[in-house]
Amino acid sequence: MTRLSAETIQQKLSRLEGWSLTGEAISKKYTCPSFSKAMAFVNQVADLAEQADHHPDILINYRRVTLTLSTHSEGGLTQKDFDLAEKIEKDWQVR
Repeated sequence: MTRLSAETIQQKLSRLEGWSLTGEAISKKYTCPSFSKAMAFVNQVADLAEQADHHPDILINYRRVTLTLSTHSEGGLTQKDFDLAEKIEKDWQVR
């Protein structure tokens, strides 16, 4: 998979609400109603990541979950990152 240009990254990022560029990755913070709901969300993301064979960095702070996506093998952002972010957004529900 090929790294995306800065222009393409900005175009794709503009279509993802709440996601931001952080170095060579995109990230978003989610707030869930409880710790158990945060863990359920993380498990949902894990299932999507397994299906895509593309795994985010996940930080859990009580009810807050931060997801960071980057294609490590390419040293930056690829279409895989935006595909997974879009799937997460489609399936995300405040629980």
